[in-house]
Amino acid sequence: MKMSFARRFALIAMLGFVFAAGVSQSAQAQGSSGSVRMKFVKGGWFIGGQAGSGTLTFGGRTYRFNIGGLSAGLTFGGSVTELVGSARNINRPSDIEGVYTAAQAGAAVAGGVRAITMKNTKGVVLNLRGMNAGLALDLDLSGMAIALK
Repeated sequence: MKMSFARRFALIAMLGFVFAAGVSQSAQAQGSSGSVRMKFVKGGWFIGGQAGSGTLTFGGRTYRFNIGGLSAGLTFGGSVTELVGSARNINRPSDIEGVYTAAQAGAAVAGGVRAITMKNTKGVVLNLRGMNAGLALDLDLSGMAIALK
């Protein structure tokens, strides 16, 4: 069975439309990105805690949030940490809320400089870097909870 030129053209156009719609939906499901700033205090002796605040800049607006959390394991001393970076896979500001766990190989600490990648259950990924001041030894920032103000 031979197809006419018009039918072949219509079939190719329809397949192209379906493919473009699929690519658009997957890009939309992945979300957008924003910038993040945060400052928090962390301290403890085996069991530690952290508290602080930060901002998310997304869609031309700035949203304030609180940081909190508990950690157990290798935590000694206290420190103040300031981090900046990006938040990826955000569809709305409230997506930043949740408990974050390390998404990659932990935190790197060298001369007060810290870098970490964390992910929450909504799929938001925070890529952060910054300075750490104080006398503290800890393994990572896993268990950090963020809530919009």
